[in-house]
Amino acid sequence: MGWSVALACAHLGEPEDAFRQGLAPDPDAAADLARRLYPRVSVVETGDTVLDFALWPYEDELFVGAYGHALIVCDRRLFCVDDQARTLADEIAKALPGASCGVLVLHSVVSGCWFRWYDRNRPQRDVFVTAEDGVVVDLGDRLPAEAPFWKRIDDGAEDVPLPFDYEEYGLALARAHLFGRGITERGDDGFLALELPLRRFKLA
Repeated sequence: MGWSVALACAHLGEPEDAFRQGLAPDPDAAADLARRLYPRVSVVETGDTVLDFALWPYEDELFVGAYGHALIVCDRRLFCVDDQARTLADEIAKALPGASCGVLVLHSVVSGCWFRWYDRNRPQRDVFVTAEDGVVVDLGDRLPAEAPFWKRIDDGAEDVPLPFDYEEYGLALARAHLFGRGITERGDDGFLALELPLRRFKLA
């Protein structure tokens, strides 16, 4: 499909319980988190949108959704997959004490997937794969949702080119660990992740 995603998602408890129909956003909490993430720049609120239009922000944008026991941050700076991106991910993961947090970056031009996972605010898994370069980063214990994708490599296949689809890999991790269902999957309760309301901010 050619997804471009720069998303961090934290929740207390199981994701399907934290993300459900009827979540009420807290704009004040969203603004507070945006300013904590960027204390040295001007952070200006510029309105509301939904996740569907926030997955790949402009470079001077930030989207935040705060819902009590769950939060979402969409930030293009995560795309760099460098120390600055990891520091930003760490700060987002700490924003909800005791939470699990997943960071998902997908980009169709780079043809790669970065996933970073936190349990109770502590990093547990850091993996970065690209279609052309194979496995670039593979740190921490693999998550159960990863098992089908790594089987060929574990059985001795080369990782260059990557023997699985990086996008399917990332979306499977999102399904298992971010929302408890597919990003485009509407639940029996009517919940659809892409319809989650987020607050939009301009950074200057």
